[in-house]
Amino acid sequence: MRRAPAAALPGPDPVERHDWQTIRNLLPFIWAYKGRVLFALACLVAAKGANVAVPLIFKDLIDGLSITREQALIVVPAALLLAYGVFRFSTSAFTELREIVFARVTQQAVREITLRTFRHLHALSLRFHLERQTGGLTRDIERGTRSVGSLISYTLYSILPTLIEIGLVVGILLVRYDAIFALITLGTLALYIVFTIRVTNWRTTLRREANELDSAANSRAIDSLINFETVKYFNNEEYEARRYDEQLQKWINAQITNQYSLSALNVGQAAIIAVGVTAMMWQAALRVASGAMTIGDIVLVNAFLIQLYIPLNFLGVLYREIRQSLTDIERMFGLMHQHREVADAPDALTLPTGPAAVRFEHVGFAYDAKRPILFDVDFDIPAGSTVAVVGHSGSGKSTLARLLYRFYDVQQGAIRINGHDLRQLTQHSLRSAIGIVPQDTVLFNDTLYYNIQYGRPEAGREEVEAVARAAQLEDFIRQLPDGYDTRVGERGLKLSGGEKQRVAIARALLKNPAILIFDEATSALDSKTEKAIQAQIELAAQGRTALVIAHRLSTIMDADEIIVLEAGRIVERGRHAELLARSGAYAQMWLLQQQEEEQPVTEAE
Repeated sequence: MRRAPAAALPGPDPVERHDWQTIRNLLPFIWAYKGRVLFALACLVAAKGANVAVPLIFKDLIDGLSITREQALIVVPAALLLAYGVFRFSTSAFTELREIVFARVTQQAVREITLRTFRHLHALSLRFHLERQTGGLTRDIERGTRSVGSLISYTLYSILPTLIEIGLVVGILLVRYDAIFALITLGTLALYIVFTIRVTNWRTTLRREANELDSAANSRAIDSLINFETVKYFNNEEYEARRYDEQLQKWINAQITNQYSLSALNVGQAAIIAVGVTAMMWQAALRVASGAMTIGDIVLVNAFLIQLYIPLNFLGVLYREIRQSLTDIERMFGLMHQHREVADAPDALTLPTGPAAVRFEHVGFAYDAKRPILFDVDFDIPAGSTVAVVGHSGSGKSTLARLLYRFYDVQQGAIRINGHDLRQLTQHSLRSAIGIVPQDTVLFNDTLYYNIQYGRPEAGREEVEAVARAAQLEDFIRQLPDGYDTRVGERGLKLSGGEKQRVAIARALLKNPAILIFDEATSALDSKTEKAIQAQIELAAQGRTALVIAHRLSTIMDADEIIVLEAGRIVERGRHAELLARSGAYAQMWLLQQQEEEQPVTEAE
């Protein structure tokens, strides 16, 4: 199977995109199947040639039958009747053959473009995905995907055949009749095209506005539904409905204006066609009356007019659809051209498998230049050791995990694994070496088994069940009617926070990475489950390099080193006992947590 070229699509920002640039971007996907394309074009020309030949044969038949009845059978040869039937059949046969041959080209082009967009979205930085609105993004992809197929179909199935047919008809009129017929045809066509383009360009602005409002309404609805529980917490169902209705009303107004403009376009097109047809028939009637043309000639001109009228009228509809498709596609191509904030270097290396030592080397980082997060963070995680990072909310703890995963690149200093700067490693090999249990676990709307196996999709059932036991999930799963086949709901909403975190621990263990990150992995668990899982975490961390980001200090007492962050700076470091002895920031945090844990007991007494 031939595939479209793998090079990234070139082009400017979507705001500056022009229609011809969009079309040029589509051509490589089509030309990848050039054999089918050329054969389809040959069928197209053959179909239109046969279609134009039909009126010519019909003219000779009419002229032959215009003489006396006795002479008709002699004058009209059987070959003429046979040719008429053959050309009629050939028109349909070549058209269908063209569609059969070209169908694979269209569908494969749609597949390649859609897949490339999907892959590019996954290659974009975390910053893009944190700022995007899911509803609007999915609607842009949906419309763009649908419009790619429409654009290819309209252009190669309809526009090109119509232009070929117009060229053939005008050529025949110039050769066989007075130039006035060709001039009227060309004049009508030119006026029609100019009018259609001008009005449709105006309508394209209206279409863009309607699309923006449609995406905004869809984003608002999906955002509200995703946050269903929050809406319920604050009894804001009517408030959300009013906000959604406001957006829908704007969209309706834009759609009504769009319809008014469409009606004006249709009326103008019909008027131009009517004037052109009337002028042609008037000229033909004058010449038949003077004897310069036969009855067959006027039938021929009329047949040509009918053949031109239908595609010419359809050409206006197609042009509108093509412009609308281009408007939809430009948003999807805009996604394709989103800047990849984090990209592999041209000479990126593959991280070798095996033990991994991590070094944060004077790291400075800011999500926004006006608000720095980390300042001169410098520490080592030797291969096979466990380093814990603690601190108050907003101190930059979770940012360390995002940087180690290279969701962002550091602005100052470097992060190294076995001496290699992360920016010089391929992202795939880097992330293959790291497993994470995040603070906020999000699951796919699929089964428990699927979500656990996601850590290593090729893993067998025995391996999945083994890590489920290690994460203290087995008893919970055994109680479910569908066991491992239980569906967890959108984003895992059918599971409690603790259950979701245990699933996250299981799939991190299944991945079996050299580096493990626990980002407050037990924060949603009760004390009993926390102790059970903590033992499994410590067991899993043995022999691996582990970065533990913790809120509960009791979970990191045995860490090889504890880093204390305050406002993005390291203020203390050492082992648990050492830090307590210093009576510094860590000791204060420890004392505060001990008091919080003892408080419920005191109240109960």
